[in-house]
Amino acid sequence: MTQPLKPGDRAPAFQLPTTKGRPASLSGYAGKHLILFFYPKDDTDACTREAVAFSEAQPKLMRKGAALLGISRDSLADHKAFTAKYKLKVRLGSDEDGTVCNAYGVWQEKQLYGNRFMGIVRSTFLIGPDGLIRQVWRNVRVPGHAERVEGELEASR
Repeated sequence: MTQPLKPGDRAPAFQLPTTKGRPASLSGYAGKHLILFFYPKDDTDACTREAVAFSEAQPKLMRKGAALLGISRDSLADHKAFTAKYKLKVRLGSDEDGTVCNAYGVWQEKQLYGNRFMGIVRSTFLIGPDGLIRQVWRNVRVPGHAERVEGELEASR
């Protein structure tokens, strides 16, 4: 098993289709901070709250020089329906084959009510303008998370 990504590591390159119509790639964010958040499933309670919180925080984060991208393994069609239903402003990337989730180490065994299964562990990566990871949050609890990310972004500028 490979070591989990940590601050100082180079962020793995990726390219994904997105809700904004054009693909997202790590190189496309060069020169600015990228807040990359991985979440388990569109239109579920915690994932909806997280996406809404990041959508609300997005204008402030963008003024501080950061871009946001949410990633799950849902299809682009599901992402578009999720975006429309909740009027999300944040860009969502579809990682249906799990390549990016695996590269970032967020596809892991989980347990719920005694059942074990593979799924995305809610995680956020703050990537610097140089492509290096500045901060990692794993097993994210949604309340206050967007604010914590904003605080870290401010500290790393």
